[in-house]
Amino acid sequence: MNTPEQIVQSPEEVVQRLDAVDYLADDGLAMAVFLALRLGKPLLLEGEPGVGKTAAAKALAQALDTPFIRLQCYEGLTAGEALYEWNYQRQLLHIRLGLASDDSSLFTDDFLLERPILRAVRYDGPTPPVLLIDEIDRADDEFEALLFEFLGEAAVTIPELGTFAATRPPIVVLTSNRSRDLHDALRRRCLYHWIEFPSPEQAAAIVRRSVPGASAPLIRDATEFIGRTRRLELDKAPGLAETIDWVSALAALGVTELAAGDVLRTIGTIAKTPDDRVTVAEAARLESPL
Repeated sequence: MNTPEQIVQSPEEVVQRLDAVDYLADDGLAMAVFLALRLGKPLLLEGEPGVGKTAAAKALAQALDTPFIRLQCYEGLTAGEALYEWNYQRQLLHIRLGLASDDSSLFTDDFLLERPILRAVRYDGPTPPVLLIDEIDRADDEFEALLFEFLGEAAVTIPELGTFAATRPPIVVLTSNRSRDLHDALRRRCLYHWIEFPSPEQAAAIVRRSVPGASAPLIRDATEFIGRTRRLELDKAPGLAETIDWVSALAALGVTELAAGDVLRTIGTIAKTPDDRVTVAEAARLESPL
């Protein structure tokens, strides 16, 4: 049985393990992941959309050969959707069949539905699962308060059943795009790392892993163009995800070296609003050579 602090022995090992599953981590992210594992603390990742926050958590689960459990946050997310809820249909059937001796018999483990957080707490495999709490900034302030016990103690309290504490705390990664400020109490419970958009050279290395069929000149030109595009006044600057989609589209069209016409034909993969389409198209026309 592996506890989080026993899983990896150095930040360099984190880099190696993530590299083996085609995720290229820089030294800062590797150190943050290593310390989160060694200290048994949740890790809060922030950065612009598309820089690889969610992908980092997925890759970590792959690298550690452990289950990946994802909780996608959104406005109105409730405890019943994130922690646990009761199987009301089964409880009602139990009552109709005359099998319920009293109310307490309806609130047992047999009627409990595990949602992502409780599932992570109760997981009993050899290595703790990776639990991704994705885009926590999209959830309401009240939902953050529901997480405090779990983030601090790796435990979930169910009034009818008591407290479930993890025998081996799950590896928890939270992501935020900073659409709103998070509670200080939540930040205090986590280690923190900001993921920068990679340099064109780093982006090219990442894209090469994701789109191995693309030519080297195409990858170089595309990542350099994206780097310049990100300096424009855009509603939504393209991230790594858009870069990979774009190069995949270009490669599928047989493009080996980028030209302005190729940008215009595939602009919907990198520009996601009408204004951005105009701005990116104008930048492509002005590039000489592209």
